[in-house]
Amino acid sequence: MADRKFEKTAESNASQSSDPTMVQPEKKRRNKFAFACTMIASMTSILLGYDIGVMSGAVIFIKKDLRISDVQIEVLVGILNVYCLIGSLLAGRTSDWIGRRYTIILAGAIFFAGALLMGFSTNYTFLMVGRFVAGIGVGYALVIAPVYTTEVSPASSRGLLTSLPEVFINAGIMFGYVSNYAFSKLSLHLGWRLMLGVGAIPSVFLAVGVLAMPESPRWLMMQGRLGDAKQVLYKTSDSKEEAESRIADIKEAVGIPENCNDDFVQVQKRSHGEGVWKELLISPTPAVRRVLIAAVGIHFFQQASGIDAVVLYSPRIFQKAGIKGNDPILGVTVAVGFIKTLTILIATFLVDRIGRRRLLLFSSGGVFLSLITLATGLTIIDQNPDKKITGAIVVCIITVLTFVSFFSTGLGPITWVYSSEIFPLRLRAQGASIGVAFNRITSGVLTMTFISLYKAITIGGAFFLYAGIAAAGWIFFYTFLPETRGQTLEDMAVLFKESRWASKKKGEESHSQVELASNVHGHGPARL
Repeated sequence: MADRKFEKTAESNASQSSDPTMVQPEKKRRNKFAFACTMIASMTSILLGYDIGVMSGAVIFIKKDLRISDVQIEVLVGILNVYCLIGSLLAGRTSDWIGRRYTIILAGAIFFAGALLMGFSTNYTFLMVGRFVAGIGVGYALVIAPVYTTEVSPASSRGLLTSLPEVFINAGIMFGYVSNYAFSKLSLHLGWRLMLGVGAIPSVFLAVGVLAMPESPRWLMMQGRLGDAKQVLYKTSDSKEEAESRIADIKEAVGIPENCNDDFVQVQKRSHGEGVWKELLISPTPAVRRVLIAAVGIHFFQQASGIDAVVLYSPRIFQKAGIKGNDPILGVTVAVGFIKTLTILIATFLVDRIGRRRLLLFSSGGVFLSLITLATGLTIIDQNPDKKITGAIVVCIITVLTFVSFFSTGLGPITWVYSSEIFPLRLRAQGASIGVAFNRITSGVLTMTFISLYKAITIGGAFFLYAGIAAAGWIFFYTFLPETRGQTLEDMAVLFKESRWASKKKGEESHSQVELASNVHGHGPARL
């Protein structure tokens, strides 16, 4: 089925242009309905982004108002990631049980309650209860947004559409920074509470928007609702032929006979996620094990490079760099949010053109160089406390901006795209939840230890450490991750059945759709 589709693509290319440098399939018009559906689903990710952005500035005022220590600040900032574990681990099974769409609504409702609790907090304990509730909602959102967008998106624009959750994370961070700046002029008692409470507003718009979304066609097929799944696939595919090909591929993955056209069929395979944890963790096949390592590895290195430490503690970093006063510091953080959002928008339009692997290597290399330069600048400033070294201050500001720019070019969006598309259908939701769990664990460890770490080894030393981790991440990406651009979700497994990825890296980066088809020709959709 996949080989027939790719052969048609090849014939179309040959008939439309004799110039081998022209890539005709990229010029297809985007499916507006699929774009709208994934846009709404991806809005759930704005919940995490807003919390990261707003908390970076709110803690300045929370510390003064509630008179809490640096250790309590570390816990307050980073504990959300620990609470996210609960939501992320529950989200996979929940979305397999009640569907992707209702899980999005659940995520928004939980975060809404958490934001209100934080906004009305009267003390540190009350604030931590609000963080707990909000963290569960964020955990749900981080899993379900990329899973839904992956399953709805046509292959030609899957990279772009699956990047949208990261776009909204960045948009949320920027809104959080703007909120900090806007409410910083209010009284100490009121300002930070409004900063946190305003986070409930996106949840309301999200709940209304989700009502217009269809359910994931792959989840519908898992429930045997073949008629409903067909309607969604015809609306979200670039052509009727592509829709029929997707229907055939999903039928085979789910276990529905190819010639079955009933609107509702009895599916013999597991359809509510039973037994998935065993397949993933206890007795995985070699291919599933490689997929799991790839997903966990990319999530780990995304966070271990220090992005949340930079974003959440940017006011402290700029303060250490020599910038004085709340207004200048919060103003520079707004610039960080703006640059981060702008670069992620650029990256989303490159992911389906350049490929996941190439962007990931470029991004992680840039992150490494930025961290090395930032660490050097901060070390120079730290060793000369009585001098104002303007050049070093400027270098620190610029390298923070380049760091978030390089991160948003690849590491940020590609992590969510890659980890959500490589798992087979029966394992996707719960496999993605494991990746998100590692993402949040890593982020939680970094954000809850950053202040203590830089006090122990200096702030420059902390960023030298993150640079070393970023270098290790580049090596992991280079040797372990194959290119996935152009593959359908059902045919993705062929890449992970190969044991010598590093030796084929150049070929994987330049594969055309026709070349990918030759790998599976005569075998139908590959299985993990």
